[in-house]
Amino acid sequence: MSLLTTEDRQLRYERGMHSDAFLLSTYEKLVFPRIIEEKMLSLLRQGKISKWFSGIGQEAISVGAAMVLHEEEYILPMHRNLGVFTTRGMPFQKLFAQWQGKATGYSKGRERSFHFGSQEHKVVGMISHLGPQLGIADGIALAHKLKKENRCTIVFTGDGATSEGDFHESVNVAAVWDLPVLFIIENNGYGLSTPSSEQFRMNSFTDKAIGYGIEAVQIAGNNILEVYNNLAKLADSVRENPRPILVECMTFRMRGHEEASGTKYVPKELFETWGKKDPVMNYETWLISQGILTVAKRDEIRARLKDGIEDDLKHAFEEPEPVPVMEQEVGDVRASDEPLASSRQPTSRELEASGPKLAAREKRMIDAIQEGMRQSMERHPNLVLMGQDIAEYGGAFKITDGFVEQFGKDRVRNTPLCESAILGASLGLSIKGMKAMMEMQFADFVSEGITQICNNFAKMHYRWGQNADVVVRMPTGAGVGAGPFHSQSNEMWFVKTPGLKVVYPSNPYDAKGLLMTAFDDPNPVMFFEHKAMYRSISGPVPEQPYSIPFGKANVVREGAAMSIVTYGMGVHWAVDVRKETGLDIEIIDLRTLVPLDVETILASVKKTGKVLLLHEDTLTAGFGGELAAIIAEHAFEHLDAPIVRVASWDTPVPFAVPLENGFLPKGRLKAAVERFRPGGF
Repeated sequence: MSLLTTEDRQLRYERGMHSDAFLLSTYEKLVFPRIIEEKMLSLLRQGKISKWFSGIGQEAISVGAAMVLHEEEYILPMHRNLGVFTTRGMPFQKLFAQWQGKATGYSKGRERSFHFGSQEHKVVGMISHLGPQLGIADGIALAHKLKKENRCTIVFTGDGATSEGDFHESVNVAAVWDLPVLFIIENNGYGLSTPSSEQFRMNSFTDKAIGYGIEAVQIAGNNILEVYNNLAKLADSVRENPRPILVECMTFRMRGHEEASGTKYVPKELFETWGKKDPVMNYETWLISQGILTVAKRDEIRARLKDGIEDDLKHAFEEPEPVPVMEQEVGDVRASDEPLASSRQPTSRELEASGPKLAAREKRMIDAIQEGMRQSMERHPNLVLMGQDIAEYGGAFKITDGFVEQFGKDRVRNTPLCESAILGASLGLSIKGMKAMMEMQFADFVSEGITQICNNFAKMHYRWGQNADVVVRMPTGAGVGAGPFHSQSNEMWFVKTPGLKVVYPSNPYDAKGLLMTAFDDPNPVMFFEHKAMYRSISGPVPEQPYSIPFGKANVVREGAAMSIVTYGMGVHWAVDVRKETGLDIEIIDLRTLVPLDVETILASVKKTGKVLLLHEDTLTAGFGGELAAIIAEHAFEHLDAPIVRVASWDTPVPFAVPLENGFLPKGRLKAAVERFRPGGF
């Protein structure tokens, strides 16, 4: 006797040991999202809602997956997984308020559709980029594994989204690290309007698993019992023996990608074929044929659910529209940056005030960073470091040398070359209440993870109150003859993204104190370290742990003739030019670009009346432009000369040393400063 094909199993229900009560409860869970969908489509036709992504025809996958997970286990759904939200017990009234952009929705009107999550229900919402949530699932699963919790994480993706790099990166990382994740691919044959034949060449997604060295299963996605029975076994298996499994669920989308797109691009015969495999109607028919469900009971269940929906809709429509209040909107972009009392270390000023002067040793910048990270690892047992070659090798710059011996490979993790997936995993660790640091081997490589940083890290707290407790260390800067892909200053990629903090120390003392503050802060921090300063700049560094508050600039030198506002390597260039010219220059080291110490900047400008803005980044759209706008807006009447910017040329960073010296602003700084002498303008 031949084995049944996936196609055969779409309509073949195996009761097994399930009780009548379980089968009826499953029916109610399955029919609930269908009834909601039917109501949503009616409201859409009436113009009472603006958009809808329909999962009609795919409900069995969402409901079955949500049913197999334990209450404390996470699930990461997509557009067409309404059954996940309802099966997890999320109140329909609040869901509808979310879809309508009401103030009482999960994202307070800041998002619609299913782009939100809920820690209470262990649901992590998607973003429109689709693939990045797969890396987050890796991080959640890693946290479970590190805590030895024997749990399973489920993450959804579609057949179209598997073409994204995030899919490959995330499955590969899960495979290498043996993470307990079920990657569920809802194969409905289309990525919006693009058919599978134009997306990939293999016959089945289970074929892909071979390349990752993991297991794969194909199941009949329209059969609720097939979905539940298979996923329940797989979930138990990965709880007991942590590893990823690829699960391909064969199904079909009976509506358009979203309602406005229509379905003209789909052959009519497909609707006829799959209409006969309707997951709700077929299960209902089977239950009635088995005497488990009666027509009267069916009508009673449907009527009760419809009445509840109508009642919830009435109240949801009455909910208030959100009112834009700038303080509240800006305040919700980040989590409170006040560290817990148990994790906060004293500031350097507090230490100095509490006793004898801090015992400081002369340290190179690289050693100060290493010490700050080591002490943070000791202070935060839930902190995990990740990056390419950071374990036994000690990292490209040897900053984590010796960390594996002290903290172990669980907490100091070499990663594949998968920047996006590892950043996603960092966010997943944060969702599970842990802390993460990812080291970019060079700041230039962060472009591989822009979506995770700028669309997940930065927006998540604003969207649904979930913080991203992640520090991204960024070896940056030119001056070492490393060329255009290992030298660029890219801090402005992140300065303009609300939700991120951007830190850029100029000396060993600040580097340690600011880094320890970054690890205490529950928000995402982009921590820039100028690699040319690692071994060339030394200074006194206290042995004790200490913090330097973000948003507090340092007056490096006081002066009256003019002000130079700068950061990073620019601070050292400014000190040199002060000595060379003999001018009484006040030098302001910003330390952090976000948050920015506007008060200290304006005070200096008002004091001297002349200001030069210096940075290593290129001139156009560099930070000097933002500073110039702030000064012009708030201190224009105090200026005795034009604002001057000195920055790098608007070219990529060249390799040859003579060209690089020409590119950098250091060689043009003295001439710019001389302009501030009498008669210079």
